[in-house]
Amino acid sequence: MQIRISRAALGCALAGALASCGQGSEPVHNEAAAAQSQAEITDPVPIPDYVTAAIADPLREVHRERDARRRPGELIAFAGLAPGNRVLDLIPSSGYWTRIFSRIVGPEGHVYAVWPKNYADVAQSDVRVLRELAASGDYANVTVEVQPTPALSAPEPLDMVWTSQNYHDYPDEFMGNYDPNELNRAVFDMLRPGGTYLIIDHAAEPGSGIRDTERLHRIDPAIVRRQVEAAGFEFVGESRALRNPEDDRTLEVFDPAIRRHTDQFAMRFRKPER
Repeated sequence: MQIRISRAALGCALAGALASCGQGSEPVHNEAAAAQSQAEITDPVPIPDYVTAAIADPLREVHRERDARRRPGELIAFAGLAPGNRVLDLIPSSGYWTRIFSRIVGPEGHVYAVWPKNYADVAQSDVRVLRELAASGDYANVTVEVQPTPALSAPEPLDMVWTSQNYHDYPDEFMGNYDPNELNRAVFDMLRPGGTYLIIDHAAEPGSGIRDTERLHRIDPAIVRRQVEAAGFEFVGESRALRNPEDDRTLEVFDPAIRRHTDQFAMRFRKPER
């Protein structure tokens, strides 16, 4: 699973020449080759002890059975979350990642679990679970918020914004056909210089763009990368921890034939230091 890497993406992003780096309007069909030529970190990343300890937290027992397929150690190590960080968990569902983040960042850090209102309206039970969690003494470093869908904000500069399996929802009808480019600009504004934007989602067929977001709940990784880089981010790399070559990307993610085993991408982006 090793990916050989270079720092070509850094110079490309700073120059603002997306087209010259192969990120123009044409889709990237050879995703592995693109990652190899333009990533700047190696996947997999060694898992720090504090990540392993957070995953072993006995209060996570309700989510333990998901760990084998969600690969939290590999993905958090790849993202670089560390003690003392401020992280926003965007659309956190029942708090799978929120609970782990809380233990990693510790009392000197903070976790913001945030729903856009349109999503919260159809996930009220999850919102209630997270509010109860934050109100307990066990997760005092967690703040739960429902924010207006067209706006996303944080009360302080963040070290990381993390969204898992939800980027594809933004263009869909229930979210108000919200432009993901607006989301990316909001994330850019919330992060400190050097901050991380981590996106995990179900992969659609190469070249499909946002065609399958509503019907299959999938999105083409190439368009995600183009959109995020267009907001000013630098591409850091992709983890292949959740890739599944047996998924041909044509089925809805809830189809029993592929559910919980979809081909997923995990991309790490950085707000430039200056």
